[in-house]
Amino acid sequence: MERRVFVEACGVGAASALALMSQAAWAAQVRPKSYGRVVLMDEEGRPLRASTLKPQTNYVFHYPFEATPVFLLDLGKPAPPIDLQTRDKARYRWPGGVGPRASIVAFSAICAHKLVYPTRELSFISFRKGAAVNPQTPSKGDDLIHCCADHSQYDPVKGAQVLSGPADQPLCAILLEHDARSDRLIATGTLGGELFDEFFRKYEMKLSLEVGPQARQIVAAQSVVRELDRFCRNPVRC
Repeated sequence: MERRVFVEACGVGAASALALMSQAAWAAQVRPKSYGRVVLMDEEGRPLRASTLKPQTNYVFHYPFEATPVFLLDLGKPAPPIDLQTRDKARYRWPGGVGPRASIVAFSAICAHKLVYPTRELSFISFRKGAAVNPQTPSKGDDLIHCCADHSQYDPVKGAQVLSGPADQPLCAILLEHDARSDRLIATGTLGGELFDEFFRKYEMKLSLEVGPQARQIVAAQSVVRELDRFCRNPVRC
């Protein structure tokens, strides 16, 4: 009788442990977060056509908030899906690029280390065609997003995975849809390690001057896309 009770207790304990492990595994999965569908527009106020993007050129728009910049890139080559994880070891599967060649991607332009971001006056972070040229920080590959503030390097073909530097997670991905009939691009949400709360805390005063009271306002309906060199007066190269 005692042996049977012991075996049953062991069975219950094992089942409970498996249930907890299953819950932990589920909790460690990052889910896409929707912020509404936003059509990307060109500077003339027309829906941006994906075919007009210049390959390997920095473009910037704002999403999901009025003050949070995003890099839009046509990499000129396919960007396949890849499994990634945040600094908290939460896993997610980046779906890859969109468009006819699966080459168009978008990532938050807020560096995952010190939250450096492109402003209208200055940008220490951008996509670099070819290899980074800083002799003190050799490039870990070609065609990377490079932050000159701390020399973190992210690979946009691999979901903005960190290749070098102090950043401890990929750039947060901005999810895109491509409408093949109209050639339009639509931002639909985020995936990965969001840093928006930290960003707003760190730059509250600065953003209030740059953007005004609508800095934390969610972008509605449309967002204008500009080349980084037209958006920012002094893009830093390192």
